[in-house]
Amino acid sequence: MIDASVGVKWFLNESDSAPARAILQEIGQHQREFVVPELFLFEVYAVCMRRHPDPQKFATDGIKLLHRIPLTRVPMTEELAALGYAFIKFGLTGYDAVYAALAKKVSGHWITYDKEAAKRLKHPDWVEVLGR
Repeated sequence: MIDASVGVKWFLNESDSAPARAILQEIGQHQREFVVPELFLFEVYAVCMRRHPDPQKFATDGIKLLHRIPLTRVPMTEELAALGYAFIKFGLTGYDAVYAALAKKVSGHWITYDKEAAKRLKHPDWVEVLGR
């Protein structure tokens, strides 16, 4: 399970983008399934509109590429919302709580650049922080 902080790095040329690009290669090789909440696409879009050097190009070409990446998208459900609430108590945002809840629901790892979220959760072994 990856979060938007990873997806954004696929479209930005930043010094710490290499680990995210390695994940993208792994996705392309179908070595394992990657799951994201539906909000992933919206978050990547929103951040790239602010930070991409050519937002218009991302809005047309980048979003097409993003849709082609074989990710399993999961909608918000009552069950996911209830699972997410437990993570709100750790001080996570609603968005981050959904990512954490989905990772737990699928018995997977939450791959993120968000060091603060991992810290709030006390660095559990199911949260993998990139770019340390």
